[in-house]
Amino acid sequence: MLNEKTILITGGTGSFGKKFTEYVLTNYNPKKIIIFSRDEYKQFEMQKIFPESKYPIRYFIGDIRDKERLMMAFEGVDYVIHAAALKQVPAAEYNPFEAVKTNILGAQNIVEAALAKGVKKVVALSTDKAVSPVNLYGATKLAMEKIFIAANAYVGAKDTAFVVVRYGNVVGSRGSVIPFFLELKKRGKKVFPVTDTRMTRFWITLEEGVKLVLFALENGLGGEVFVPKIPSMKITDLVKAIDPEAEIEIIGIRPGEKLHESLISEDEARNTFDLGNRYVILPQYEFRKGVYEKYKQFPRVPDGFIYRSDKNDEWLDQAKLMDMIKGVQNV
Repeated sequence: MLNEKTILITGGTGSFGKKFTEYVLTNYNPKKIIIFSRDEYKQFEMQKIFPESKYPIRYFIGDIRDKERLMMAFEGVDYVIHAAALKQVPAAEYNPFEAVKTNILGAQNIVEAALAKGVKKVVALSTDKAVSPVNLYGATKLAMEKIFIAANAYVGAKDTAFVVVRYGNVVGSRGSVIPFFLELKKRGKKVFPVTDTRMTRFWITLEEGVKLVLFALENGLGGEVFVPKIPSMKITDLVKAIDPEAEIEIIGIRPGEKLHESLISEDEARNTFDLGNRYVILPQYEFRKGVYEKYKQFPRVPDGFIYRSDKNDEWLDQAKLMDMIKGVQNV
């Protein structure tokens, strides 16, 4: 599907963007990959790994807040992967206007540019924090989801499709807790801070996230939210997996933080179908003809269903976690 196609990745210098680029260049023959981001230094560093002289790749400096720049960047683009966002919960709480400008208004700019330039499909990356959000970051990502889903109503004859993927914590991603704990271990620290001993989280690898996006790119008709079936783990078990001898210091839950994260709420379950190794949440309104028809062969999830990290059927043990993070750092 991606052979001889032009793919643009917003926030392309992040953990996901680099992994997606690596995977596509290894497994497909794209016409061009465009890395769209606002940090010139990160682009400089990424060019060392994927130089333009060796790969069909181009680096565009730009911000998704700037619609004119997006209009230029989207010229001739077949597919857009939207990974750009302000993601840090405390930063969004203290800088709400900035989070809204990037995560919400930036999403609107992408939709409008994609429609104007005839992009075939846009896949947006969301998070478990968008489900019943308690912090501003989650609220902005929920708004982003709604914008991309409803964008399918504006397509008309252009036939651009907008799809969302939603998943949990990424093992080894920049700014996540696993690299933080690994660094503590590397420095010889024997006390690891944990906000609450009851806390659980969903975990997914970067490659699994990339494969989910590719599935959405290939199979999404427009308006769907695809959710992977991924394991959960208690944060205290995570600490013991990284360093069995470490002590745990309880520092208290932070503002805007949940004990457990949800990937599908009970209310969303009414429109959720089980695809086997993932779920699909269909839009409340059928913005694209044929979306409901496509999934009616699959079973609906049962009444009262909720997909929450503490009520998961699949759990990571220490051995499995260590297998997942082997590629992150030497531990």
